[in-house]
Amino acid sequence: MQNDKGLNDKGSNDHVSKDRVLNTKVMGHRGAALLAPENTLASIRAAADAGATWVEIDVYLIAEGGLVIFHDDTLDRCTNGAGVTRDARPADVAELDAGSWFSADFAGEKVPTLLDALECIQSLNLGLNLEIKHDGADVENIVPTVLAMLRDHWEDNDNLMISSFNHAALQLCYDIDVDRHLAQLYEDIPEDWQAQLEGIKAYSLNCDYSRLTQSQAQAVKAAGYKLLCYTANDPRKVESHWAWGMDAVITDDPTNFAFLSA
Repeated sequence: MQNDKGLNDKGSNDHVSKDRVLNTKVMGHRGAALLAPENTLASIRAAADAGATWVEIDVYLIAEGGLVIFHDDTLDRCTNGAGVTRDARPADVAELDAGSWFSADFAGEKVPTLLDALECIQSLNLGLNLEIKHDGADVENIVPTVLAMLRDHWEDNDNLMISSFNHAALQLCYDIDVDRHLAQLYEDIPEDWQAQLEGIKAYSLNCDYSRLTQSQAQAVKAAGYKLLCYTANDPRKVESHWAWGMDAVITDDPTNFAFLSA
């Protein structure tokens, strides 16, 4: 399968032996976190309105096996609630205001469930980079449920990427479903990054643009992986990264990169 933006190049390694499509250079971060309250349906819609064709959001495990779109370990910053996110019950989270902290214009915005987000994103014809936000070792409590939800409620596998800083979570994703497009997240890329990516037949390496070096970027590309960089909000700061081989930026404000899809 050839894509007109030239982002479906393949290496010789078996981790890229299947047709996989990343048809964007710009992903909205947590929806569009500078335009609307992050990780809400409003933020996802704002990303689409800003011209993004993909969004990155965080899925978080709460009490009673609930899966919500949320980033923080506590509820305090992004809702009118308080306490540990993992301990919050779904019924209680559903009552929280996740918009007023950002602006009165978003008062009453809710914390979406994973299903809410999947339905919204697909209705807008967006691609999804779903980050599994899980710092614990008990990945068996979140990964199978997330994958079951995607199996039942996400239609186009070529418009889906699963990312995480938690390598064990991605390993379990791979063990359950080898066909998913997996992306290992790093702040600082470790020396054994290639072994980690090979172990899960990763599709891409997603990293902090400000910590990436040219030699690292070129090594990632030479090994046959896609390279995505977060969280770039100033196009000037990643100008050189495109020459290094960066495939896409993950940004809080997709309007700053509108020229890439013009």
